[in-house]
Amino acid sequence: MGWGAFTTMMAAMMLPAAIPSVYCAVRRAGIRSMPVFVGSYFAVWVIASSVIYALNRPHGAAAAAAVVIAAGVYELTPLKRHFRRRCREPIGSGAELGLCCVGSCLGLMLVPVAVDLMNVTWMVAAAVVVAIQKLVPAKAAVDVPLAVAIVGLGVLIGAAPAAVPGFMPDM
Repeated sequence: MGWGAFTTMMAAMMLPAAIPSVYCAVRRAGIRSMPVFVGSYFAVWVIASSVIYALNRPHGAAAAAAVVIAAGVYELTPLKRHFRRRCREPIGSGAELGLCCVGSCLGLMLVPVAVDLMNVTWMVAAAVVVAIQKLVPAKAAVDVPLAVAIVGLGVLIGAAPAAVPGFMPDM
């Protein structure tokens, strides 16, 4: 998958979770504001996904494990909670919403990069979790097990990479 297809896919994956914020912005500023709001939201995601795409390099199981473990730990940080909260609030611009959502999704977006950037299964899994986190209030009963599961995936990648579906480390 090339850069254009990847960035379009990333931006499109994130739009459904932004629909409540787009609706609030349109109610507040009128329908004419929607193209600018959505366009600036997409622009942030295009930039973020371009960075992810550019940084993706062949890596082994140890590097993938470290990235996934770091992503799981990030899920428990105050920074992640801040961005997740801001991503659910009415925000003035699509760019601001996009930046908050990138901060909220950063750990989750690192997992597909670590296991295989172009694996559609991992991308869909990340998109589903992102949508749930965007639409459902934060709860430790959900967020902590998710973070532990991500860390566990990282440990599994490090210990037994062949046991991870679709993971094919480059050596």
